[in-house]
Amino acid sequence: MRNQRQVVDYALARRAALAEYHSGRASTLDVCDADPYLLRAAEFHGRPSASPCPVCRRDRLHEVSWVFGDELRHASNSARSPEELDRMAGLFGEFTVYVVEVCRGCGWNHVVLSYVLGTGETRPRSRRAAGR
Repeated sequence: MRNQRQVVDYALARRAALAEYHSGRASTLDVCDADPYLLRAAEFHGRPSASPCPVCRRDRLHEVSWVFGDELRHASNSARSPEELDRMAGLFGEFTVYVVEVCRGCGWNHVVLSYVLGTGETRPRSRRAAGR
């Protein structure tokens, strides 16, 4: 069970980006710019959504959870499954999760949610890590 805190919903920013696109003030190249690494993460780590892509309307969206945090070291800036997030929440003091919706067909992507997970306890840094 996750203890989500500091939750930020990006629905207004998403709505504004889509309004720019649908009004013609932004092109498909502006809004469908998913990095190839994000597209692969959507395929292998993403959860399929019931929502169709708001741009191409052909494919279903995938939600990918990206983790960031100093304590994660090499695991920071990587995609993680919900099961991995549950496990990590009990192992690390604090890290941030960004949920990104991605269309694997056209490349639409947008952050939809961010939150902090972890035990809330800070771990003391080892001398070896502190000396670097």
